[in-house]
Amino acid sequence: MRDLKSKIEGAHAILLITPEYNRSFPGVLKNAIDWGSRPYGNNSWDRKPVGVLGASPGNIGSFGAQNHLRQVLTYLNVDAMPTPEMYLKASQAFDENGKLKSDGLKELLQKYLVAFEKWIGKNAN
Repeated sequence: MRDLKSKIEGAHAILLITPEYNRSFPGVLKNAIDWGSRPYGNNSWDRKPVGVLGASPGNIGSFGAQNHLRQVLTYLNVDAMPTPEMYLKASQAFDENGKLKSDGLKELLQKYLVAFEKWIGKNAN
């Protein structure tokens, strides 16, 4: 737990990328977030700039997972980047080797990362 908290605290920002399970994000991610927020009064996530992305096999491309994750992050006083949002249908985004299928998607991801870099700069302590 100390190693995780130390890494969260030492990061300038964190990009959380999640699959979607039953309209939420995986329990292992929730567990890591919870450990980072403990013990009470020692929240390593506090005011940390965070980006949220995800992919799922479904047509709404991890909307449920990202929405639920943002609710949890709000409670922990995380500075989650509000826009742009990106919901990827995994079968349309990646080939069987995990490579991006299109240059258009690569450009969208690059735009997201540029926006995230600006978000980090706005939230620098």
